[in-house]
Amino acid sequence: MVTEQVEVFVVEPEYQGKRIDVYLSGKINDLSRSRIQGLIKEGEVTVNGEEVKPNYRLQVDDEVEIVIPPPEELQVEPENIPLDIVYEDAHLLVVNKPQGMVVHPAAGNYHGTLVNALLYHCKDLSGINGVLRPGIVHRIDKDTSGLLVVAKDDKTHRGLAEQIKEHSITRVYKTLVHGSVPEPRGIIRAAIGRDPKNRKRMAVVARGKMAVTHYQVIERFGEFTLIEARLETGRTHQIRVHMAYLGYPVVGDPKYGPRKNPFDLQGQALHAAVLGFKHPVTGEYLEFEAPLPEYFREILHELRRREGRN
Repeated sequence: MVTEQVEVFVVEPEYQGKRIDVYLSGKINDLSRSRIQGLIKEGEVTVNGEEVKPNYRLQVDDEVEIVIPPPEELQVEPENIPLDIVYEDAHLLVVNKPQGMVVHPAAGNYHGTLVNALLYHCKDLSGINGVLRPGIVHRIDKDTSGLLVVAKDDKTHRGLAEQIKEHSITRVYKTLVHGSVPEPRGIIRAAIGRDPKNRKRMAVVARGKMAVTHYQVIERFGEFTLIEARLETGRTHQIRVHMAYLGYPVVGDPKYGPRKNPFDLQGQALHAAVLGFKHPVTGEYLEFEAPLPEYFREILHELRRREGRN
């Protein structure tokens, strides 16, 4: 039987004045800041025996206790959905997700997700991210295709999450963007946060979280450019936001790109092509590459035909 987990911390001088939710999200890699805020509001976090609010500012030698409830009984149903599994062992698997598939269930969308498919394929997944996201260490957007790693046990999940936090995982995307990107390569360093004008969008904002994207031009097609983007950080919609910020939005992007969709796409032309990481159990470095999906290859074929390259 899985029981609750209790963690106790004594605040060191360097954390004087820090918000408790920020402090705990740095101490406990397995929980997101929003999850920690929820636990604080539910009274599962105390400071010196007293309940506090998420914006409580810590004092030196405060004793912080957090009670992490056991995962709820899983309500998401396994579904026999085909999976493109690139690699699998006893601890993890790497999946090539198709465009249009949601990674994990959310309100109003509890079927047809990657998690539904995973639960059918492998009966055991890590429980760290709760009932709706078992095994999910990181995710990619619904309309982005490509590679992501899934953890089968909590030890593996923690090891992968730590590599993401340390920015040591290799994540390379291929994307087609509007415009002719002039420089052969570049680095975008710009903080990303909620768009103050539209909370459903992300944007480059002064008080956001620093985000770093390395990009390199692969091929130019006049009005479009095929680029390779390597993530140093992993903020929400990072590549989409950064390229739009530069003035070269991702083709087909309904949120950050132009309204006119030149290829009648169902989503953005963005593909997680390369994924590399150190196996948390064996210590071996593994790297995988997924070919561009058919729709993406067809667009490139058409653009090359227009340029007289085929």
